Amino acid sequence: MTFPEWTKPGIYGVLGGALAVSILGFTWGGWVTSSDAQSTAQKLAKNEVTLAMVPVCLGLSAADPEREEKLEILQDLTGFGRRNAMLETGWATRPGSDKPDRDLADACLAELKIDGS
Repeated sequence: MTFPEWTKPGIYGVLGGALAVSILGFTWGGWVTSSDAQSTAQKLAKNEVTLAMVPVCLGLSAADPEREEKLEILQDLTGFGRRNAMLETGWATRPGSDKPDRDLADACLAELKIDGS
């Protein structure tokens, strides 16, 4: 069986085009693998849940009888010390959880206008 003379360059062109389309699609085209899409969805969901819990954190802070003392401590600290102090207040603990949440602590500090300023 003989193949036409253009077959070999044609096959190379198809393979090269498929490779180029794949590279362009995954770099600039916005294509992602299913694991990347799953990871992105989980991050977005976690962020949204954290934002939804900020009013709970603010409510806990408003109901705390030692609120003013704790806010003064938070104002005096910076960086990780401020976040750790926020975790110790108990305001950043999600209902049903035993441990405070770092992301919620950061979001609550931002809403309390204690975000590093």
